[in-house]
Amino acid sequence: MRVIGLMSGTSYDGIEAAAAEFDLSGDTLRMRPLGRLSHPYPDRLRTRIAAALPPAPTTTEAICVLDTGIGQAFAEAGVRALAELCGGDANLVVSHGQTMHHWVDGGMVRGTLQLGQPAWIAEATGLPVVADLRSRDVAAGGQGAPLVALFDALLLAGLPGVPAALNLGGIANITVVAPDADPLAFDTGPANALLDAAVRHFSGGTEEYDRDGQGAAAGQVNPALLRRLLDEPYYLLPGPKSTGKELFHRPYLLAALADAPTPEPNDVLATLTRLTAVTVADACRDHGVTRLIVSGGGAHNPTLMGMLVDELPDVHLTSSDEVGVPSDAKEALAFALLGYLTVHGLPGTLPSGTGARHASVLGSITPGRQPLRLPAPAETAPDRLLIDTPD
Repeated sequence: MRVIGLMSGTSYDGIEAAAAEFDLSGDTLRMRPLGRLSHPYPDRLRTRIAAALPPAPTTTEAICVLDTGIGQAFAEAGVRALAELCGGDANLVVSHGQTMHHWVDGGMVRGTLQLGQPAWIAEATGLPVVADLRSRDVAAGGQGAPLVALFDALLLAGLPGVPAALNLGGIANITVVAPDADPLAFDTGPANALLDAAVRHFSGGTEEYDRDGQGAAAGQVNPALLRRLLDEPYYLLPGPKSTGKELFHRPYLLAALADAPTPEPNDVLATLTRLTAVTVADACRDHGVTRLIVSGGGAHNPTLMGMLVDELPDVHLTSSDEVGVPSDAKEALAFALLGYLTVHGLPGTLPSGTGARHASVLGSITPGRQPLRLPAPAETAPDRLLIDTPD
């Protein structure tokens, strides 16, 4: 089956599209990546998203406008992926949508909202669409995140030692696969969320992120600010756990700076970069990680990667590219895999990764132009993922 995955993360800088062919044989799922592309959000849509994100107030009108605008942008990305990655021939689109709110109350996730009406994608591509993948896990008592845990667990199965997969998006999440133990997954804390907020703040909105970590590299860590940031109670919670920009946003950063003034912007960036490295490293040490496979936008930040090496001198760090999964396409490919499992009647969650009472088949399906015909339910769930390289 040929599947297109569409993903936009908490940095809301655009849509990553990836396509792959999947084939399930017995307990082995083979994935053949077909390529990836980036589809930027229009500036006006990004501005609307930013204006509606917590802790800003919003309206049902704004949410309705966003649901349509994001859906149309995802539809454009899907049409491009169908033509450019699949030669016009695919079976399914899987859309993560854009997370606007992840409702966490007392460590429990009560609800999660991803916008991007899938009807626009189905109408534009003519293909069935699996969307709203997080809500079922939340209804089953889970965190609804990180949903890449199953993909990671299948990919890391059989690797020696204690391997882990780390994704550095707006939020950092990790999946640890230790021998003779259920996989564990959780959000470690911010990756780029506070960094991006700081850059936008200090630049007056003219810059979006610390390009190549240059600002952090030019600054010095402020120990007082780092201590203040590390006092965050979230870091002490046991996994599974999840977080988002509902917690780690610009007012959160400004409150920390009020308590630990740091006049030089580059020193703030250096401190925030070290915060990400320290919180990731703490999670790795807590679970005895020996190999860390990194993906996401933060993997392109040499200052952050250097700090991770400093914090984890005995851990072997590699890019997910080295195991056959393009770093920038990993989350889109992971959601493509989850949609493939959904239409085959297979669960897409690990209760040990999200804290749910049981594993669930994820998402809702919007039919394409043709009558909806699902494959026969698979008899066996996969327990390993093999990556085939394209011809």
